[in-house]
Amino acid sequence: MKWTVEHLEEVDSTNTFLALRARNGAPSGLVVYADFQTAGRGRLDRTFEAPPGSALLCSLLLRLDVAPSDLQLVVIAVALSAKAALGRLAGLDVGMKWPNDLLAGEKKLAGLLAEYVVDPNGDAVVVGIGINLTSFPPDFNATSVAHETGVALHAHEVLEALLDELSTRCELLATDEGREQLRGEYAASLVTLGQLVRVSAHDGDFVGTAEGVDATGRLTVTSPTASRQFASGDVIHLRKEQTS
Repeated sequence: MKWTVEHLEEVDSTNTFLALRARNGAPSGLVVYADFQTAGRGRLDRTFEAPPGSALLCSLLLRLDVAPSDLQLVVIAVALSAKAALGRLAGLDVGMKWPNDLLAGEKKLAGLLAEYVVDPNGDAVVVGIGINLTSFPPDFNATSVAHETGVALHAHEVLEALLDELSTRCELLATDEGREQLRGEYAASLVTLGQLVRVSAHDGDFVGTAEGVDATGRLTVTSPTASRQFASGDVIHLRKEQTS
């Protein structure tokens, strides 16, 4: 994969900015990162804010030959690449919470947001990622790389390592064997598996044990009376007393 990286001092949202570029025909491999976002977005339309220069705030434009059912694997590939990059640069053991949050212990270190874009030049996916490098939101169960390790990383060096890791994983997306390798790496990284969870989906909440992920990254959750698979949803890791 050939990467073209653009740096912005300030933008409303790197995902919004890059999705517009995608609709105007920008090529695969275009990456935008910003020092500050005035209208950063997280999953479920949550806002995402970080002091200038304290986080890696970036979005990647990917036009890959994958089926629509495999698009979650593209996001997974980016998340796994970020995990590997932080391990390389800071020696940080990062876990993953389904579908694509990065954790240090039980605290959120990073989140991803994907947007599917249709344009005349071929469909694309824009994947945004925000990684707390030197600070984190005080009102959330969050942390930063510096808080966990004492290592103050710069956004550009984390992005460089992430893209290096992602180049290999983009190649894996091209074959059935490679996609299964990605799924296995993802499952091995998911701290959600084996946990009692509450999944908030469009049709309500479901409580059960997270038992596995299928070939496309869907989460299987089993209760005493039913088993369901989720392609999306908000997951909360529960203690037993929280289910009563």
